[in-house]
Amino acid sequence: MSLLTTLDILALTIFAACWLGYAVIVDRVPAIRARSVINAMDQHRQRWMRATLLRDNRIADMAAIGNLMNSTSFLATTSIFILGGLVAMLGASDLGRRVVAALPWAEQMSDIAWEMKIGLLLVIFVNAFFELTWALRQFNYSSILVGGLPTDPRDEHGLLLADAAARVLNRAARHFNTGLRSYYFGLAALAWVIHPLALVATSLFVVRELHRREFRSEVLAALRSAD
Repeated sequence: MSLLTTLDILALTIFAACWLGYAVIVDRVPAIRARSVINAMDQHRQRWMRATLLRDNRIADMAAIGNLMNSTSFLATTSIFILGGLVAMLGASDLGRRVVAALPWAEQMSDIAWEMKIGLLLVIFVNAFFELTWALRQFNYSSILVGGLPTDPRDEHGLLLADAAARVLNRAARHFNTGLRSYYFGLAALAWVIHPLALVATSLFVVRELHRREFRSEVLAALRSAD
């Protein structure tokens, strides 16, 4: 039994092009990023931090950042549980392959092929963990910056501090979004244990859904109408 078939290699190439290519194009090409929901929210976060300067009581602002931290912490913790399950699957490869072989259209695979497929999932969710924990730290930093904003709206330095807090929040949101994408593509990579064509189909489906949500959603239309 061969290590990886030609179809496996083709499917893995398409998966990598979808995951890495989408991230590079959306996050690194300014003209495309400017049309995304991520960019629209960046502007609203800047307005939020500037509006904070006009409030003496910032409990609601701190609570909002706390909610962002809770959702990020939940996903980061979940990624640890997923990694633990994947390591267990590596240690019980015979049982895992028997379970998968019972599924319709599932292919027989060698131990090394199984380990490579589970290894891909490990890489994806390790990346998700690092992205989410870095986002969590940046949300924490932003809460400190909000706490240090001056209460006098006439303070000239206050606007600079508010913009700095907005930039930290925007970076946190960007890393949170990257970690969330890893979850989406992790679900796509899970299909590889069944069949390479399933990996191709789920990869293309994830890209389609990400594009629809980030560039053609009702949320984006609402944000643009507010602008």
